[in-house]
Amino acid sequence: MEETTRSREEEYLFDWNLIGEAQIARPQTVELDDETLRDGLQSPSVRQPNIDEKLEILHRIVELGIQGADIGYAGAGPVVLDHIVRLAEEIKNEGFAIEANCAGRTHAADIMPIAEAQQRSGLPIEASLFLGSSPIRKFVEGWEDDFLPKTAHDAITLARNEGLEVMFVTEDTTRAQPDVLREVYTAAIDAGARRICLSDTVGHATPWGVRALVAFAKDIVADTGVDVKIDWHGHRDRNLSIVNSLAALSAGAHRVHGCGLGIGERVGNTPMEGLLVNLKLLGWIDADLHTLPAYCDAVSRATDTPVPNNCPAVGKDAFETSTGVHAAAVLKAIRTGDTWLANRIYSGVPADELGREQEITVGPMSGKANAVAWLTKRGYECDEATVDKILQAAKASDHVLAEEEVLGLLSTSASQ
Repeated sequence: MEETTRSREEEYLFDWNLIGEAQIARPQTVELDDETLRDGLQSPSVRQPNIDEKLEILHRIVELGIQGADIGYAGAGPVVLDHIVRLAEEIKNEGFAIEANCAGRTHAADIMPIAEAQQRSGLPIEASLFLGSSPIRKFVEGWEDDFLPKTAHDAITLARNEGLEVMFVTEDTTRAQPDVLREVYTAAIDAGARRICLSDTVGHATPWGVRALVAFAKDIVADTGVDVKIDWHGHRDRNLSIVNSLAALSAGAHRVHGCGLGIGERVGNTPMEGLLVNLKLLGWIDADLHTLPAYCDAVSRATDTPVPNNCPAVGKDAFETSTGVHAAAVLKAIRTGDTWLANRIYSGVPADELGREQEITVGPMSGKANAVAWLTKRGYECDEATVDKILQAAKASDHVLAEEEVLGLLSTSASQ
């Protein structure tokens, strides 16, 4: 089957991406960390989910084969801590193949609740301890030169003494000075951190900046002689979060972070759904994405975050066309009975990979093919009078006709 698909792609599609892709390194390791239940909930517009909604999101994360999940900010208070323990217990009791982590400041007030959650649940929980690193943050906070390495060392030492694995996160890494990063990362690794995370906290980075930063971080790790993994955490203020994550992986980062529907502080984090689709299409992961729409739906319902109609891959409009020339081509492909053709003739993302299908609707920009496709799919006769009636109504409208509107036209025709 795979050989057949490859030969058809070679016959029917010339892929310029493959020419450009040959110039970048293919990652040897691709891991994902889902931040929906922590960083995602920092969005100013979301509703905080209850524990049952969080559990549903956790199950959806696991279904997608995502390797890690930030299950909450333990230092936020007793309610959140109880939720974290319940989520950790679910991972343990269900035998989920996913690693849990919790974010916290480099402060005992945040570290000790993570240790408590690990002790109460019996599940190993990685402490993701963050500390500002850029000169602008250092100036505003009034930190002395030795504050960062000392704080990192002391916090990680405390966490390790409490039996926690540690990922050390530098906030605003993409605007931090090289000598500062080298000093603070080295101190963190010496204290026992076995992951470091490069964080684009304000969404400042470009792909070439990401490549330079990851290469620099790799040199720091190599100089320590310790086996330390590198994470990338991106925000989408400049709408570069997905391509930045791909650049980080290509440059040698082991794990990248994302949130369902891109929710998060300000305009949000890297959208996990878009990241997954791109990784799949690049062939960098081999994941079953049929449950991706259900994952996004769970996040949407739990946080009161509407899924935009034009959201790539999972929005209502992602595989819908009401344009005549497009619909005619899709209809011809559908009539061949060839799903492969139908899902690629006017789409760069195969709908069936996501458990979806092409949808032809009827609106002001439609042609007869739209009406014929709409009627055929629903088992109605495609006589000329009916097709013309639907098309006339669509042309007179200022929007794509809803199903109820077309059915109303059919009902009127039947009664005449």
